[in-house]
Amino acid sequence: MATTGPLTPEESKIRGRAQREASPRGAMAKVSERPADYDPVARLIWQGETRQSDLLGLRYSRMLADPLSFYRGNALLMAEDLVRGTSTSLEVQLCGDAHLSNFNMFSSPERHLVFDVNDFDETDPGPFEWDLKRLVASLAVASSHLGHDNAQQERIARAAAEEYRLSIRRFAGEDRLATWYAALDIDAVMADLGGFFTVNAIHRIDHVVAYASGRDTRKAYARMIVDGKDGPRIVAKPPLLVPLSQLDESGYLTTPDLERLITSYVRTLSSDRQVLLSQFTPVDAARKVVGVGSVGTECYVVLLVGRDEFDPFFLQVKQAGASVIATATSRKSTTPAGERVVQGQRLMQATPDVFLGWHTVKKGDSTRHYYVRQLYDNKAAIAIDQLDESLLVTYGRICAWSLARAHARGGRGAEIAGYLGKSDVADEAFAAFAMAYRDRVLSDYKALQSAAKDGRITLAT
Repeated sequence: MATTGPLTPEESKIRGRAQREASPRGAMAKVSERPADYDPVARLIWQGETRQSDLLGLRYSRMLADPLSFYRGNALLMAEDLVRGTSTSLEVQLCGDAHLSNFNMFSSPERHLVFDVNDFDETDPGPFEWDLKRLVASLAVASSHLGHDNAQQERIARAAAEEYRLSIRRFAGEDRLATWYAALDIDAVMADLGGFFTVNAIHRIDHVVAYASGRDTRKAYARMIVDGKDGPRIVAKPPLLVPLSQLDESGYLTTPDLERLITSYVRTLSSDRQVLLSQFTPVDAARKVVGVGSVGTECYVVLLVGRDEFDPFFLQVKQAGASVIATATSRKSTTPAGERVVQGQRLMQATPDVFLGWHTVKKGDSTRHYYVRQLYDNKAAIAIDQLDESLLVTYGRICAWSLARAHARGGRGAEIAGYLGKSDVADEAFAAFAMAYRDRVLSDYKALQSAAKDGRITLAT
């Protein structure tokens, strides 16, 4: 038994306030200078060297769709900028890529619609403010993309920073289990964030939330399946969805590879979920292109059937490599990359996917890491282009609440609350950072446009 008790919330807050000497809150406003020879395009090209070359053109094309799309793919650039800046030592489990499009609605295991962080490819330990900076800067970039003026962009970023500060303080005062089980579902919105929502705002949000009901999920499955002579098979929609039997490029896993992976990965699931998954049989597999930042990494979907061909189920198998946090900090991890992703998601997410697991595959001379989850779990997406200023403020606050809860689950909420304090000093600093980093994003975006024009990178045709 421990001879000394844990720090009280107030003692933890005092420890957090002490961080201000080495890392003043006002310093959070500053965007670090880059080395004179730093080339953002070269860094993106370097990152692509470990990816599937046949998809790099598509990756660059997606990043060049607009500045917000570019931001979704620039996680490495921002991680390297953050490492060079002022940071606290208040480390938590980071999402690592906490931009506004990586928060989604989806079904919990209890089939409740919840809202949470939903992308953990870059998860790793790091200073809490790196995630918060990633979020507020994404809101400024999105607001700029929507045509808002500077004052609107700053208000939106500041509102999210304020929500994070208030929420982490509230979580710091709650029981550990209350924080651990906190989840933002539709019924909890008014209870948890009622001071920032009106009934009208909630109704308006409902119109821009494109969420999938169980019926919609079945429709999504149906669009991916074609009836073949040997039963249901995955439909080909190249280059986004290509059955492995039709994939000409080398370097990908084969159908037998994926069958062995699925058979082995189940060991990382609890016994009850192993029994559930054993009731499904794999029948087909395909390469799938997802997202923006992930394009070029290996991603597969595996079609399984349960009771019969009318009981389909998809698993997504996604490659995991070193996080951008680890790359930027030159940190070596002894944890397999797939396991890193799963551990981070289980810690940060209130209701992780019941089929979330990992496996490592030896392919020739290489060792590859993957994590596995459901392809669809009644997921939702916010139609960013349909948000006006008030709705983007609302959405940013929901994201900030979710991020604060995810960080608080690790037990350092009181220290973070102590550092941020009761005043708006930190809010103003993070908003100023968001505006400054928006300018850097726009500059990097133009650099990638020039690289495409000059033939330095090749776009998808």
